[in-house]
Amino acid sequence: MPELTRRRALTAAAAVAATASAATLIASGTSAAEHQHGSPQSFDEVYKGRRIQGRPSGAGGHHHEHGAGYAVFIDGVELHVMQNADSSWISVVSHYDPVATPRAAARAAVDELQGAPLLPFPAN
Repeated sequence: MPELTRRRALTAAAAVAATASAATLIASGTSAAEHQHGSPQSFDEVYKGRRIQGRPSGAGGHHHEHGAGYAVFIDGVELHVMQNADSSWISVVSHYDPVATPRAAARAAVDELQGAPLLPFPAN
């Protein structure tokens, strides 16, 4: 039986870390393609009975610039999102809980709303 060396221990630790990272991506519902490419993919799904959608937007304006040209909607009402410098995303509903993608931001907002309707956010 081979002796446990520092190299083997580090290799095993790296394998465990990689597996944990992959499991986290799968658990959050985030595809690897969304992490590898600069812009997130479009989505349209029903999450906990609410229709969430996301797509690139060509519209300008103060809030859209922070969202990196990406629009997210819950039941047809726009959820204002912003991409942080570290590529994480936040929304007006879950501002202090950054997530990996706009889809995750929409899901977090649905969770936070607990069935309440998303009200339109007034633009300045």
